[in-house]
Amino acid sequence: MDSRATSAGTVAELMAGRWGDHRPGLWYEDQVLTHHEVAAGAAARAALLSDLLPPGAEPHIGVLLDNTPEFPLWLGAAALAGAAVAGVNPTRRGAELARDILHTECRVLVTERAHLQLVRDLDLPGVRLLVTDTADYADLLAPYADARPDASRATPPDRFLLYFTSGSTGAPKAALCSQGRLAAAGRSLAGQFSLGPDDVHYICMPMFHGNAVIADWAPALVTGAAVALRRRFSASRFLPDVRRYGATYFTYVGRAIQYVLATEPHPEDRDNPLRLGFGTEAGAVDAAAFERRFGVRLVEGYGSSEGGAAVQWSPGTPVGAVGRAAPGLVVLNPETGRECPPARFDAAGRLLNGDEAIGELVNQGPSSFEGYWRNPAAEAERRKWGSPRSSEAESGGGWYWTGDLFCRDADGYLHFAGRTDDRLRVDGENLAAAMIENILARYEGAAAVCVYAVPDPVTGDQVMATIAGTFDPLSFAEFLLAQPDLGTKMAPRFVRVTDRMPVTATNKIHRAALRGEGFHCTDPVWWRPPGKGTFRRLTGEDLEHAEGPLAPTRGPSPVRRQGLEPRTR
Repeated sequence: MDSRATSAGTVAELMAGRWGDHRPGLWYEDQVLTHHEVAAGAAARAALLSDLLPPGAEPHIGVLLDNTPEFPLWLGAAALAGAAVAGVNPTRRGAELARDILHTECRVLVTERAHLQLVRDLDLPGVRLLVTDTADYADLLAPYADARPDASRATPPDRFLLYFTSGSTGAPKAALCSQGRLAAAGRSLAGQFSLGPDDVHYICMPMFHGNAVIADWAPALVTGAAVALRRRFSASRFLPDVRRYGATYFTYVGRAIQYVLATEPHPEDRDNPLRLGFGTEAGAVDAAAFERRFGVRLVEGYGSSEGGAAVQWSPGTPVGAVGRAAPGLVVLNPETGRECPPARFDAAGRLLNGDEAIGELVNQGPSSFEGYWRNPAAEAERRKWGSPRSSEAESGGGWYWTGDLFCRDADGYLHFAGRTDDRLRVDGENLAAAMIENILARYEGAAAVCVYAVPDPVTGDQVMATIAGTFDPLSFAEFLLAQPDLGTKMAPRFVRVTDRMPVTATNKIHRAALRGEGFHCTDPVWWRPPGKGTFRRLTGEDLEHAEGPLAPTRGPSPVRRQGLEPRTR
């Protein structure tokens, strides 16, 4: 690794360090830019940006682009100009899209003709629009063609990214990331995975999301590696792109790995230059299938989007675990603030004490969480002392509460159990959706699985699963009986069968939408009546038994009722 990159404290220094490097630095379709050309392009845009930003305004720009060369060029430009980039999600629409742009106080919005219709009719006062694939844009840039990158104005604490969280429980929050934090993250990942200047990073995840920028673009910038961009993720083009660009490293989130595995196998699948994939949510079953088919190891990591906690995989990590807990990382009961007892597993891998062992992952040590933009209430939910339910909790410091469920075994390894709102309570027992999903993913017909709670008509929750793929009620019931690690409360009461799982723009399953629809959906739903071991199609006549006599006959979500007779379990 270049010694300058090792010591660089800002993204601006890393970008300026590529000046004079005439190796290929960026591939996109049939276009190739050298590292020098990338640095020059960033410098030109930085000079333009400095002239466009109004005096006294927040130096924020919105980037509403697919993964085209303009995206990393504007990242570099913002770093050099001391500005911050808000990656704008193109799946947002209307008032929600306008809210994202205005909330982050963007004075310039960089977009392309493909997305122009999304913003054409929005009321965006004070926002200057730049459309990259037009003659006007080229003319605007022309006077700055001779600009050279100057990193002297940038400092490590400078705000650099405002990237939105998922927003599944309200409006998305804009998490902050400084130049220093991003440069440090790039160095850390480059060291962890022995990445170097001869690697090629394939960026197929959307760059408005933190994964692509922090885990893929940043380490490439640190090491001087080239990047290859895919405008939008394509499972069918994944392997051809990898071979075309000689890609050695890529990142993924959500269901991307499942989509690649669903493509037609070929005898030459293992003939590829990849050596590593890094990401989240592939699952042990798909990770093993990916390595068998393509000869490429996937490393499942955990890191909160906001930077408050991270767990690194290391050799010896048991199957199903994310990694060993670093000093300061603990699993706490969110009600009491006390540490949960170690998880106990039987010989089949079944978690024996999930009700007491599963809790929220909390970082009691130093964290790199830098807050949210203009959202003190959300920051207070993350930074607290003791229990988040305690009246003595204080914001503005303290521990970092991740909002993610884990359990920790006796050897100190952490096992992911889902988001805090993915917890189910069935017959008084707490269950974690992610652990049930890992078991159901073994079902032969399942291309993708999502588990969530629907209300029980008496108390607590019932387990519902959506399966994308093929489903046979008899074989599925037999499959459930054969799983040694499926607890007695884990088996789904309802199974929704769909051709394709609904996903977000970052290929994560749209769990909130599935949970909201429950079993009131257009897809076929199978259910296991109380006291039965077999599944049958859910009909309108069954709804009274499934929900209770006061349930609505339609609507987006089931309703709890009181005073029902206890049912046989």
